[in-house]
Amino acid sequence: MNKQATDNSTGFLKSDYYYDLPQELIAQHPLEKRDASRLLHLDKETGAVEHRTFRDILTFLKPGDCLVLNNTKVIPARLYGKRTDTGGVVEVLLLRRRELMLWECLVRPGKKARPGMKLSFGEGLLYGEIKDIVDEGNRLIEFSIGETEEESDRGTEETVSKKTVTFEEVLDKLGEMPLPPYITEKLEDQTRYQTVYAKYDGSAAAPTAGLHFTPELLKEVEEMGVNLCYVTLHVGLGTFRPVKEENILDHKMHTEWYEVTRESAGLINRTKQKGGRVICVGTTSCRTIESAADENGDVKAGSAETGIFIYPGYEFKVLDGLITNFHLPESTLIMLVSALAGREKVLAAYEEAVRERYRFFSLGDAMLII
Repeated sequence: MNKQATDNSTGFLKSDYYYDLPQELIAQHPLEKRDASRLLHLDKETGAVEHRTFRDILTFLKPGDCLVLNNTKVIPARLYGKRTDTGGVVEVLLLRRRELMLWECLVRPGKKARPGMKLSFGEGLLYGEIKDIVDEGNRLIEFSIGETEEESDRGTEETVSKKTVTFEEVLDKLGEMPLPPYITEKLEDQTRYQTVYAKYDGSAAAPTAGLHFTPELLKEVEEMGVNLCYVTLHVGLGTFRPVKEENILDHKMHTEWYEVTRESAGLINRTKQKGGRVICVGTTSCRTIESAADENGDVKAGSAETGIFIYPGYEFKVLDGLITNFHLPESTLIMLVSALAGREKVLAAYEEAVRERYRFFSLGDAMLII
């Protein structure tokens, strides 16, 4: 059934952001080369569309521009363990770190996951106890590390010491990469769901617009006089949460933690002062700088939680252009893109991308709006 909105609709209804997408266009695997993806350029003023490859991004950038990238790193946040009382299998998805060993998590099955329940992962390498139930049914789990035995290489001695590992080391050993629900096939190379500039652990999902960049392409960008600027926003699984209310103004956004360093804030502000363009790589970078900016568009250094919801009618304070992937119908991300270029232009471009058989979503092709 086609729920496509008409051109004279308000833009405040969820159904205004629907488009038909054949399932076979949802990318299940990355291309062999990161920068070989296709690139759809949408002129945000005229609505004109042209088809390029991602390496052509260089032709759209100018000396003095500033490219803003999110250097968050995806953690292997999906854990499989057992209840210590019944032995029942439990899936735990780490959503957000509250304290050093206290995490907000999604637990499946969740019906019996009550405070006091104890869990074991990796044959006792890691333990967890559910402490509380919080917003949207998420659980607070306090983890503790088990001790591992170091095998001796001296004669017949069985063990010489006990070795305590860090939570991150345990996670690297036991955890799995939490791919989006629409990717149903196994990702053979886990690094392909990680940007080449990922630095700070904390995300449950990748800032996927950055997946197209290679170190060589980033070097070329810098050599042409474009500044690279890094911010951090740890992406939560709320990015995949569907909008349930038909009136989008009733939608409650998830919050995510971000940080803008003094150096990055200064670089963005100087770019604007000198007449350069600030181009964000991904909606997460966009949400970060727009959250960190005051009413005059001056980006402030610091860290905070943001629940910013950008939809048509929003006036961008800093952003001039956006590199992004193609987003789910009726999602907050297609609403953000529509705020930048106009809903009708964006939906027309998406229809063109469907006709041209672009690859959609996290592992798919890219779009440049400028």
